[in-house]
Amino acid sequence: MDSLKAILSQSPEGQTVTACGWVRTKRDGKNISFIALNDGSCLSNLQVVVDKENDSVSNETLARCGTGASLQVTGKLVASEGGGQNAEIHADTITVLGDTSETFPLQKKHHSVEFLREIAHLRARTNTFAAVARIRSAMSYAVHTFFQQNGFFYVHTPIITANDCEGAGQMFQVTTLDLDTIARKELKDGIDYTQDFFGKKASLTVSGQLSAETYACALSRVYTFGPTFRAENSNTTRHLAEFWMIEPEIAFCTLEGNMEIAEAFIKFILKYVLENCKEDMEFFDTRIQKGVIETLRQVVEKPFVRITYTEAIEHLAKAADSFEFKPVWGCDLQTEHEKYLTETVFNGPVIVTDYPKEIKAFYMKQNDDGKTVRAMDILVPRLGEIIGGSEREADYGKLVARMKELGLKEEDYSWYLDLRRFGTVPHSGFGLGFERLILYITGMANIRDVIPYPRTVKNAEF
Repeated sequence: MDSLKAILSQSPEGQTVTACGWVRTKRDGKNISFIALNDGSCLSNLQVVVDKENDSVSNETLARCGTGASLQVTGKLVASEGGGQNAEIHADTITVLGDTSETFPLQKKHHSVEFLREIAHLRARTNTFAAVARIRSAMSYAVHTFFQQNGFFYVHTPIITANDCEGAGQMFQVTTLDLDTIARKELKDGIDYTQDFFGKKASLTVSGQLSAETYACALSRVYTFGPTFRAENSNTTRHLAEFWMIEPEIAFCTLEGNMEIAEAFIKFILKYVLENCKEDMEFFDTRIQKGVIETLRQVVEKPFVRITYTEAIEHLAKAADSFEFKPVWGCDLQTEHEKYLTETVFNGPVIVTDYPKEIKAFYMKQNDDGKTVRAMDILVPRLGEIIGGSEREADYGKLVARMKELGLKEEDYSWYLDLRRFGTVPHSGFGLGFERLILYITGMANIRDVIPYPRTVKNAEF
């Protein structure tokens, strides 16, 4: 049985086809009923035309074909006489596979995204969220295609870890200890984690990077693509507690090579979506974010400008009065700063390098000036930062010294330090939040709407 996408791609010549899907709408005329059927394989509906005088489709069956019902329809595929579609099915038989009722929440009217988040188990049946799901699937395929075509090996890094990659402490703890019993006890010496499942304090990972580095130092080019978790108390349109990260790590690679790969990666994903998801992208361009297609095309076609953090601050200082957060050397760039650089100063993507070491993670390679590190962020118009990465510190002594500065315990990272003791090499990598990339490509306004089931502060429904 073909999908609706496959059926709609056929030349309508009166051939008999069988289609399955869910009813989007039904219109009843005096002698004819029109049913819009969709199975999620594409944005377009397939119009089913039912002749009420056709004895094979009873009035009882038609009455059951309300919005949300699932059907199997067999009939002739013919050229459509109406506008908006090239082909339609003239139904010979209809089988109702699953009934629905008037309480089905997705009736023929506009529904706000806020309302649809409350019924996340059903929202994929709307045009918007079905299109997001198809784009997300295509992008996942493109991610693997890019890395596989460029000699990377896919590594599955652990979800449960005892290390905080970012050093921010915003981690979800994993335990099998009886928390209710612990809460009732007065623990003068604290919790005995030797009695826990792993024998030590463990958490959900915030990043697969450190583990990926170990495999890069054996296989040269690796990437990890999986879920990560951050217990960041941010109730914004850009933050999730559970999200997917794309993290390549490359041995024998300096910051310059890292930037080249990151730029090529972004352009590959955007080009793939533009070429292979045209119908859905036209929907987003028309209904969600006007001009999003042209914005993505410009990113694909333009070379990325490269500037240092110090140069970025100099550009921002010229317009300091226009910002809520004043740009001074040593501050972390805010979204308003990033958008100004990409949309006003350079009118295109920008890679900012050599950030102050105080605002970056411990593992980044220090520059000779002692003040900055070989970090890079890729900024794009309309969004701001989309990729963060760096050359990793390959010098054992410098890495240990930096860890001590930040109060990190050597014993917690002994295995990571071994990479610098046993055949250290220059190596680099970057991280990309998958949902943030989907947000950028689709033009959706809230990151909660580009993942099937968003996990945010006080929200773990479904």
